[in-house]
Amino acid sequence: MPHPHHNAPSDAPDTVTAYDDAPTILAEMRWVTDRVAAHPSGTGLSREFWLRKAALLDRIALKESAECTPADAAESNAVAAKAAHRLAQYDRERGGGPLGTTHGPIPPDSPLWHPSYRPYVRQEYAAWLRMTR
Repeated sequence: MPHPHHNAPSDAPDTVTAYDDAPTILAEMRWVTDRVAAHPSGTGLSREFWLRKAALLDRIALKESAECTPADAAESNAVAAKAAHRLAQYDRERGGGPLGTTHGPIPPDSPLWHPSYRPYVRQEYAAWLRMTR
């Protein structure tokens, strides 16, 4: 699995820029679990849910990668990568333009995101935070 910091486009924000003004990890966990509890079937979950869930899992994986051995952090990195892919898929399915769901400069179908969509999550989360503050 590629390192979560590698292969990111130069326009993508780094982890500090993306998450500097983010709510605490615990607050984001609470927000995500509240949404899941309100939608137990998984239907009707918004893009904000998929974005915040992917960012939360990315932040947890980054924290574990900094504090644990690579073997111990492998599972959280894999889960974060899967959530990032899910967000990119959600955005690709909705397309660009005025009805599109993306807010960052690089679209989800750009080959620049391969093999990891985690930098895409950071781009989109940073853009979302700017819009909501």
